[in-house]
Amino acid sequence: MKSFFYLLVFFSISAFAQLDSKSNSMSIPAVEVAKEPEKPKPNLPATNNSATSNFPKTPAKLELPKKEFSMFANEKFGNPGELYQKELNDELRDVKLSKEEVERRNGSTTDQYFGDFKSQSEFVNVAYRDHGYVDGDIVQVRVNDDIVHARVFLSGGFKGFKLDLKPGFNKIDFVALNQGESGPNTAEFRVIDDKGMVVTQNRWNLATGVKATVIVVKE
Repeated sequence: MKSFFYLLVFFSISAFAQLDSKSNSMSIPAVEVAKEPEKPKPNLPATNNSATSNFPKTPAKLELPKKEFSMFANEKFGNPGELYQKELNDELRDVKLSKEEVERRNGSTTDQYFGDFKSQSEFVNVAYRDHGYVDGDIVQVRVNDDIVHARVFLSGGFKGFKLDLKPGFNKIDFVALNQGESGPNTAEFRVIDDKGMVVTQNRWNLATGVKATVIVVKE
């Protein structure tokens, strides 16, 4: 009976000691972590669900000018090139050309006389060529009014003939039969004596039907 009592007391003390040890144990309170303050949200403009809402709206109908733009004031021509040509022609009307300038441009309409030259040679060589653009100029050559070459095509190189001189006047005429493609009839001629010396040389610009004359006088 005593043994049972002591056993009961032992268990009671043991249980009390365990409860006391639990009451004396240190407990660490939980520490709350401070929350990071929330950033304020930016104020955004109200948008709709359309992907193109941020683009400017285009008008439903585009108004186009009824008249095409022109850089020419008071334009009277459909083609600007015609207006330019008209202005160019107006400027040319104000330009006054001398008689010599007109003849160089259009060809002389009067016969040209290049003078008379003395020589003691037995003969001379008469040579001629187109001194401008070779465009089909044709001349007729006469000596003392006799035709010696009816039609001579003027090329870029010199061509000609030998002329035996008669005592006195030996007249040589070059008659322009046409004005070629670009006009006027343009040529250069040379008269060379039997010693190879140049007696005379010159150029002409002739209208159709006009002649150039040079005279060699044999002494």
